Amino acid sequence: MSQTPETLTAQLLQAAKDAGAETADAIALQGASLSIEVRAGVLEQAERAEAVDLGLRVFIGQRSATVSASDTRAATLQEMALRAVAMAREAPEDAFAGIAAPDQLAENMNAAHLELHDPTPEPTPQDLQRDATAAEEAALENGKITQVQSAMAGYSARNVHLAATNGFSAGYRRTSRGLSCVAIAGTGTAMERDHDGDSRIFQADLRSAEDIGRRAAERAVARLDARKPPTGQFPVLFDERISASLIGHLLAAINGASVARGASWLRDALGEKVLPEALTLGENPHRPRVSASRPFDAEGLPTRSRNIVENGVLTGWTLDLATGRKLGFPSTGNAVRGTSSAPSPSSWNVTLTEGDANRADLIRDMGTGLLVTSMIGSTINPNTGDYSRGAAGLWVENGQITHAVNECTIAGNLRNMLREIVPANDARHHLSRVVPSLLVPGMTLAGI
Repeated sequence: MSQTPETLTAQLLQAAKDAGAETADAIALQGASLSIEVRAGVLEQAERAEAVDLGLRVFIGQRSATVSASDTRAATLQEMALRAVAMAREAPEDAFAGIAAPDQLAENMNAAHLELHDPTPEPTPQDLQRDATAAEEAALENGKITQVQSAMAGYSARNVHLAATNGFSAGYRRTSRGLSCVAIAGTGTAMERDHDGDSRIFQADLRSAEDIGRRAAERAVARLDARKPPTGQFPVLFDERISASLIGHLLAAINGASVARGASWLRDALGEKVLPEALTLGENPHRPRVSASRPFDAEGLPTRSRNIVENGVLTGWTLDLATGRKLGFPSTGNAVRGTSSAPSPSSWNVTLTEGDANRADLIRDMGTGLLVTSMIGSTINPNTGDYSRGAAGLWVENGQITHAVNECTIAGNLRNMLREIVPANDARHHLSRVVPSLLVPGMTLAGI
């Protein structure tokens, strides 16, 4: 491709002006990805993709429209602009729509300090196949593993550039390196499956293939001979690898888009206690080598650190420009967008206060209950916070893990659950959601 993402966004903006747009913004994504899957020691699948995606949003007064394309020819860019302007003229007015004012824009747009791009050479297909094979072999070293469903290794690199008629123009490069393994233990109707994996920006930070394969095998074996739990009220401990889903429900409820629609169980909770007093949920979009870090948001506003929940109290919503205008607050610099849609609010890196106890301590102290290691399905009422999910994991009796559990449902209300959570100290600090294992003292289990 001869044009860079920066050049393409500039061409789109000029085409929009020529077509009659009053203001506009554009985004260009240029990237490549490579993935390798191994099964039974041989190459199962190899995929490589290279693509350029373009998005243009134009405004005519308070009317707007968004179009996208993956063709970089000049004629296509001009056609995109003409269609977007024609669509905008027919769109309904939105009193809250519009790009940022020049004085709202980020000034420090350099992403180098965030280390979002690994400068080392791109791995070859042979490199990825070696990693996937090593993970599979490590899983099969466990005698109770009957097969490995898949072992996958992948790499991607992407250039992102955003520009607007308010003068903003900036971009950065991202890379990602991943490895995963899915192991199966047992045979026939008694088979159980589990997985492990890792994803990092830098190849050097990725966990070893051997560790990932062994961990996948151990998890699958631990699920053998599962039984249904009794029905009743029990403490439930959410394992660290799924506990972030609980915090994810809180983040969804404070998203400005949900609050503005009135479709949030926390819509009236600003300034109220939503977590235990000892806990703070902070957001920091400037953590180096973390996938959700970024120097500016999708509207060109500076990103910044903040406490979403401080000492248990909800301090504010997650906002982009439009939802902020609807709710009467300034944007929190949390806009995201794709090429085919307008910006919307989303959270960056979040960290929940950890506790003093480790997971083993919480298992000991919970007495009799369920350690959840995986969940399926979801019935969450966005207006009331009523929560119900299928779950599997390990049964705890008198503070000791006794056997595997499956085919059960856990239920409660998120408002009550989150106000009572007890955190462990086992969070993984390289993730974009740093959340430890979380104990909910009482939930309804439906099993036998």
